[in-house]
Amino acid sequence: MINIQHLTKRFGHITALDDVSLQLEGNRIVGLLGENGCGKTTLMNILAGMNQPSDGHVEIAGHAPGEYTKSIVSYLPDTSNLPPRAHVKSLIQYFDDFFTDFKPETCRNLLEQFGISVDARLNEMSKGQREKVYVALTMSREASVYLLDEPISGVDPAARDHTLKAILSAVRPDAVMIIATHLVADIEFILDDAIFMRHGKVLRTGAVEDLRAESHQSLNEYFKEVYAS
Repeated sequence: MINIQHLTKRFGHITALDDVSLQLEGNRIVGLLGENGCGKTTLMNILAGMNQPSDGHVEIAGHAPGEYTKSIVSYLPDTSNLPPRAHVKSLIQYFDDFFTDFKPETCRNLLEQFGISVDARLNEMSKGQREKVYVALTMSREASVYLLDEPISGVDPAARDHTLKAILSAVRPDAVMIIATHLVADIEFILDDAIFMRHGKVLRTGAVEDLRAESHQSLNEYFKEVYAS
């Protein structure tokens, strides 16, 4: 589904991504793991068609990121540009008008699970509630690729499992989902694969079960060990 070969992204003298190569199949949930500033968001932005590579090659379903791929990629960025005074119901209408694969009923069902009224405004909500609205909107598209950048960072720890289970209930079975986060312990239970990044490079990638077996640790414990060195 996603083919990345020797991807490099520079911003002036700063190299945000350094010779990254990855191949990701459908029907997988992938954790893109690493410290803040390691290149996770830059990679997500390129896959979403928001930034262009400096060097290298990226394909999604056989197409370079662009107009077509935006029709099959559902992207939740780490910072939202949705109008803060908007009612939730107006955002549902906006997504329904803009995306042909958006399912309003799916969105309403997710919001109901989250206990959020469609009559509420974004600026009347807590950060965690707003993140749940963004998650509901993103997961209500019938996309082939879902990109979620720090989707639960503002969600109360007690509600994170519920939020992640709602995400799982909405993702298409044949899609690939990439979740960029440093909250490894919270998302470990839903991941099929993990990608460890540091300083713009991929340190390690593999199936979560294989990483656990090789390290004799949980993914979170292994993550701490990798980044402590």
